[in-house]
Amino acid sequence: MFTEELKAFKRLGFRHVLLQVLNFASVIASGLMIWKGLGVITNSESPIVVVLSGSMEPAFYRGDLLFLTNPAKELYKTGDITVYKIPGADIPIVHRVLETHEVKPKRSSKSKSKTQDASDVAANQRLLTKGDNNYVDDIELYQGLEWLERKHIVGKVRGFLPYVGYVTIAMNDFPQLKYALLGGLGLLALLQRE
Repeated sequence: MFTEELKAFKRLGFRHVLLQVLNFASVIASGLMIWKGLGVITNSESPIVVVLSGSMEPAFYRGDLLFLTNPAKELYKTGDITVYKIPGADIPIVHRVLETHEVKPKRSSKSKSKTQDASDVAANQRLLTKGDNNYVDDIELYQGLEWLERKHIVGKVRGFLPYVGYVTIAMNDFPQLKYALLGGLGLLALLQRE
C-alpha cells in the first residue's frame, strides 16, 4: 500500500529528511508564536475560542469561532458577551453580562491618593452572567462565588465566524481524527520535495 512512499522516503536521504523535520518544527513554532503574540496583543490567555454549547443561541451557535479582547482599563457593561473560566473548570463559558457591580477598593493609610486609576476600577468590577438560551443566571456555575471577578474573565467577544469551529469540536469528539490529521500532515511534510 505504501511501498512507493517508503521507497521515495529511502531515496531522499538523511539530510533531506532532517531538513523536512526542521521545516515542520519551524511551522509549528511559528504557529505557537503567533498564538502567544495574539494573546499579548489582546490581553487574553485565549484570544480565539469555539462555542461548545447552545446556551447562547440565537446570538451564537455551537461551532462558532469567537475573537476576544480583554482590555485591562475597560469596564464591562450589561449586555456585553464575555468568556470566563471558573477555577477548577477547564472549559471556558460564553455568556452575556446580566449585571455589573463596582467594589470600592480598600485603601491603606499609606495611600493618601483620592484619584483612582481606570485599571483599578476595572479590576474591582464584579459581573453576573447568563446564557441567552438559559432560564436562570450563572450563580450555580460560579462554584460558591457570588460574582465573577475580573481575574475569571478570559475576554469580551469582538467578532465571530459562524460554524468554523466545528473542526475543533470534531477533533475533540473523535481523537482518532485529530491523530490521523496530524500524522497525515507530518507525513506530507516529510515526503514533500522542494
